Amino acid sequence: MLTLQMKDAPLIRDPLSRTGCGHASRGVNGGTPPILDEKTRPWKKLVNVSLTGAAGRISNHLLFKVFGQDQPLALKLLGSESSVQALEGVAMELEDSLYPLLREVSIGIDPYVIFKDADWALLIGAKPRGPGVERAAILDINGQIFAEQGKALNAVASRNVKVIVVGNPCNTNALICLKNAPNLPAKNFHALTRLDENRAKFQLALQAGVFYDKVSNMTIWGNHSTNQVPDFLNAKINGRPVKEVIKDTKWLEEDFTITVQRRGGVLIEKWGRSSAASTAVSIAHAMRSLVTPSPEGDWFSTGVYTTGNPYGIADDLVFSMPCRSKGDGDYELVQDVAMDNFLWGRIKKSEAELIAEKRCVAHLTGEGNAFCDLPADTMLPGEM
Repeated sequence: MLTLQMKDAPLIRDPLSRTGCGHASRGVNGGTPPILDEKTRPWKKLVNVSLTGAAGRISNHLLFKVFGQDQPLALKLLGSESSVQALEGVAMELEDSLYPLLREVSIGIDPYVIFKDADWALLIGAKPRGPGVERAAILDINGQIFAEQGKALNAVASRNVKVIVVGNPCNTNALICLKNAPNLPAKNFHALTRLDENRAKFQLALQAGVFYDKVSNMTIWGNHSTNQVPDFLNAKINGRPVKEVIKDTKWLEEDFTITVQRRGGVLIEKWGRSSAASTAVSIAHAMRSLVTPSPEGDWFSTGVYTTGNPYGIADDLVFSMPCRSKGDGDYELVQDVAMDNFLWGRIKKSEAELIAEKRCVAHLTGEGNAFCDLPADTMLPGEM
């Protein structure tokens, strides 16, 4: 009989072991490991993936997309007291899907338990912004969640854990989280801007009449807000600069930029709810970009810590920038990017917004009393 001790231990489904005859059997923690057949022998060391907001719509799509071809996983799912039964249902569906690489599913509401030895932490859960809630208020409410999760990661996660913050406002939440995890590398914290990159690629491909895989070197700069900066100056289509393929500068500066910035809001208007499946896909893409070598000459977008960046962006922010990876989970910032007045002006506007957000959460980053002088409300509609 499975028992649930929510404050002390998660519900743990015993690891599933694939035996030589292909039969899925329940192993026992601490027992003799199964003998691997030729098919399973090349599998890699078990990776612990912790995920928050595990009973939500984004997670429900994501949890069935995180499996590679040879990487065994232990999934550790964090929810709230009100979502315990839903979490049990999620665990049951994962078990019933017979994933040969899924070795363990754990659920709980204590981040100090769920983040134990985490190699990846996908921080999706956050309070949605309701009617009449001021932007400063949601920064504080969600900031407190990510401050506590940062402390838990600092205490119990792997010392090289990779953290992807999805819950909005994700850039500032990622900053809060890393500030509360001083024993972990700040470089390992990411704010998700991959969905914005994917949206930008699609719009360029549509305008150029090509398939999206012909679009490369697409950067989203700055904040995950309507002040984000989709960079058409450095992007390429079929290896050629976008401005050589799409010569309508007015469309690039206005229609393209605004469409990408407001895509989430239009989706809500059409469907009545914010994106979930496409967000989940973009999280999987973001993870894959860190564990797969970047294609020669190409890069990807992710919100990362700015201190020491080569572009002149203010230090001590989490800002989306172009990155490359060797496939080892780490990344480097791309050096060879072009700038013009239009691009730099937009980047500085997004920088100013993030600096203002940072002042508003100073009480959560250990930098003194908060002072909110936020500019016009530019938070993405999906937060409302």
